[in-house]
Amino acid sequence: MNIQADEATLRIAAVSDGIFIDNAFHGAASGRSLAVLDPATGHEIARIADGTAADIDAAVAAARRALSGEWGAWSALERGRVLAEVGRAILAQEEDLARLESADTGKPMAQALGDIRACARYFEYYGAAADKLHGDTIPYRPGHLALTETVPHGVTGHIIPWNLPAQMFGRTIAPALAMGNACVLKPAEDACLTPIRLCMIAAEAGLPMGALNCVPGRGETAGAALSAHPGIDFISFTGSPEVGELVQIAAARNHIGCTLELGGKSPHLVFDDADLDAAVPAIVAGIAANAGQTCSAGSRVLVQEGIRAALLAKLAKAFSKLEAGPPGSDSQLGPLISLTQKRRVERFFAQAEADGLPLLAAGRIAAGAEPAGFFVEPRVYGPVPHDNRLNQEEIFGPVLSVTLFADEEEALRLANGTDYGLAAAVWSVDGGRALRVARRIRAGQVFVNGYGVGGGVELPFGGMKKSGHGREKGFAALRDFSTTRTLVVRHG
Repeated sequence: MNIQADEATLRIAAVSDGIFIDNAFHGAASGRSLAVLDPATGHEIARIADGTAADIDAAVAAARRALSGEWGAWSALERGRVLAEVGRAILAQEEDLARLESADTGKPMAQALGDIRACARYFEYYGAAADKLHGDTIPYRPGHLALTETVPHGVTGHIIPWNLPAQMFGRTIAPALAMGNACVLKPAEDACLTPIRLCMIAAEAGLPMGALNCVPGRGETAGAALSAHPGIDFISFTGSPEVGELVQIAAARNHIGCTLELGGKSPHLVFDDADLDAAVPAIVAGIAANAGQTCSAGSRVLVQEGIRAALLAKLAKAFSKLEAGPPGSDSQLGPLISLTQKRRVERFFAQAEADGLPLLAAGRIAAGAEPAGFFVEPRVYGPVPHDNRLNQEEIFGPVLSVTLFADEEEALRLANGTDYGLAAAVWSVDGGRALRVARRIRAGQVFVNGYGVGGGVELPFGGMKKSGHGREKGFAALRDFSTTRTLVVRHG
């Protein structure tokens, strides 16, 4: 697929109109631009504006005008209707958007199309939910009526990652708009073509001026300026724990709240009575999806010793069939997002070899893949000691580790024995054991006899420990993007 044939897409992403403020595109205040590379080839396919603090200032000012103007006067019903219209508009352009997402991230077209449909689903879901979050009445003193209402924070800042740009756009922007906030978005510089185009689609669907603004640029400039801006009332960030710490510090200095989703090292706990024919495909899909570049990737398999041989044989067979190739191929995986990420994953490969970790199986890179593309072969290692880097650090690539356990207590010790707590899965046909173990795992999402790689739009999603705090998805996101106001009326 050649993105350069889509002239409208490239025009939107061009530096001359890469900053989206008040429903119109503007050049960056600095006049500078950043290259957009195709991960499958390493070639430049577009340029985006290199936004700075001056552009963030302009975007925040537009959002504040929207709150005091038309957008702030809209009812929840009106907000819901326009979000539903945005969802319909996204579906109407799903093929073009999927091609754009695929070119920008390198992922296979089928996965890109799924991401675009998920983005639309967020707008459908939160459009329908916009007028469903109600307040309470509170029994209080005689002669008084006490009640609560749910109100928006005001201007919300959104810093999203490069791995799922379309999905993350819907996941964070739709609930914030549903609650009546005005948004300023900073997409990742490595993959932001789709979010830029989605902003235009939202405006064309009827979103008022200033309700949604987008400033592409580098994290250390535009991202840092957004996090620290005194005109922001709440921050939503998805990314690394190291950057999340900086975002949280910046938010604290302005005495505002934030939602942080900071990654994971999610385990599959496979007990000796597990249905391996159901477990293995889910385990492989959970690490192969998006080339392992998802925060909730199931990157660890903890297997009870009694079924070690059977599970390892099935995993090795499945991994040997995996192929990483360009978006236009039939490969299950695409490239990694950048040369930097490719080199990071290759360092883990080298460390595993230096540590003497057994390589159980490896997939392959497609014969038609360009040498300059950012491809790595998917690999599964095991047994891997619990304290090895492969079991403790988020790799963000198609790398799976297998570790043995003897009983429930050891399985739980291993499952909870990392800094992260985002997602997990328990595989056992013993319903009592499955539920007992699931309820002791320190993770924001736990699946039994399945794995959702983050789950559906309806399911609250977020982490424990260094995986972050706050919740996205479901009604929990509406609560995070709003606050409670208490009203007390003395009527005598």
